Amino acid sequence: MKYVLPDLPYPYDALEPYIDKRTMILHHTKHHQSYVDKLNSLLEGSPLLGKPIEELIATPQNIPADIRSEVEHNGGGHANHSFSWRSLSPASEKSPSSGALLNAIDAAFGSFTNLQEVFSTLSASHFASGWAWLCVDKSSKITVKATADHQSPLTEGLVPLLVLDLWEHAYYLKYQNRRAEYISAFWNVVDWAQVNKRWGKSQGTMLSAKNNRI
Repeated sequence: MKYVLPDLPYPYDALEPYIDKRTMILHHTKHHQSYVDKLNSLLEGSPLLGKPIEELIATPQNIPADIRSEVEHNGGGHANHSFSWRSLSPASEKSPSSGALLNAIDAAFGSFTNLQEVFSTLSASHFASGWAWLCVDKSSKITVKATADHQSPLTEGLVPLLVLDLWEHAYYLKYQNRRAEYISAFWNVVDWAQVNKRWGKSQGTMLSAKNNRI
């Protein structure tokens, strides 16, 4: 089964004024679609075609060497964008309201404000194209990480909770070279309810893995 471009969970103009409609249309229908099309072309006739995208990019050693770099690039582009769309919401609560996620953020960074500062600084200082991630490591600690191009923290055993697209096509039409303004705007459309669900799921998965080792 071929990979398909996922529908957005909201209209193209839903994230305005923070992320504009024109950018969303171009980003989704052109850039993301191109990764999907190229990935399907690369894997045509291969038993890897249609494998869950997260599994595909998390196990690059299973991809034939002659197409591995291209599959990693386009598969990562598809996976990261799909994850990114589901990280945003026009009904953002602006911050985690309470509960285990907020406690974990406080334990790792001291406060939610400190997390924002660390994440934003990492995003602003990242060179060239890439992504900024909020992740959970194997010890259940929340951490931030930047990856280049379309690389994923899944390859390092990290569980992604949230991501910010740092490729210029994600913001250049509205913000030009003002990446810092784009990063600041991002905090107004984070879907913290979704992040909280991912956090809860990650804890269940890690507990299961730990029990299986006992």
